[in-house]
Amino acid sequence: MPDISLTVLVLLCLAAAAAGWVDAVVGGGGLLLLPALLLGLPPGTAPVYALGTNKAVAIVGTSGAAVTYARRAPVDVGNAVRIGLAALAGSMGGAMFAGLMSKDTLRPLIMCVLLLVAGFVLFRPGFGAAPATGPVSRRRMAAAVLLAGVGIGFYDGMIGPGTGTFLVLALTAVLHLDLVTASATAKIVNVCTNAGALAMFAWQGQVLWQLAALMAVFNLAGGMAGARTALKKGSGFVRWVLLTVVCALVVKLGFEQFAA
Repeated sequence: MPDISLTVLVLLCLAAAAAGWVDAVVGGGGLLLLPALLLGLPPGTAPVYALGTNKAVAIVGTSGAAVTYARRAPVDVGNAVRIGLAALAGSMGGAMFAGLMSKDTLRPLIMCVLLLVAGFVLFRPGFGAAPATGPVSRRRMAAAVLLAGVGIGFYDGMIGPGTGTFLVLALTAVLHLDLVTASATAKIVNVCTNAGALAMFAWQGQVLWQLAALMAVFNLAGGMAGARTALKKGSGFVRWVLLTVVCALVVKLGFEQFAA
């Protein structure tokens, strides 16, 4: 355990709980968890330890949310795992190219995409409100594997912020799922991508396991609570949380772009 004061440790645990809740509802918990770790770890700690510890914490909350959703939402676990395996491969590929890609070039593009997404969701109140009808066709499943699996998985390995949110949007649009079912499916996909990233960080010795174990308890509680809230409140509630997270992503990326 790094030398962290009790006050900072409590704040990190609260951030982990809040991140678990947000991530379970619509994705984007990393907006809270990763910055909290970067600020809370002792000065001089390499940022990569925050990344590794973040994955160790997040996978626990994501797994808890996935189990909660799978028990109470109409999730096709088989399809979710297929997309998840493709996302795992995509994230590994993205991680390989991360050092060759200019994040400063990509940030404006991602911001534009997020603004378009926010406008679409805001002015299309029916988006993700209707439940899926009928089985998923092979064509739509193939599109989901390529877009939500390989494409967003590659993005997760290369950059990362907003991956869960992008997954929810892609699954809603391509598979015609309601937002609650899309969030549930996205959690299973996220477990796969987090597992791959965590394995790499652990192999390189870049995880603060004691801190991660403590924060993971709170992240798990937040994730399971978030899943229950989404199931209880329905797609309308998830839609507004989605808009809030998308706007937060735009602000975060805009700050990083102009601060660079």
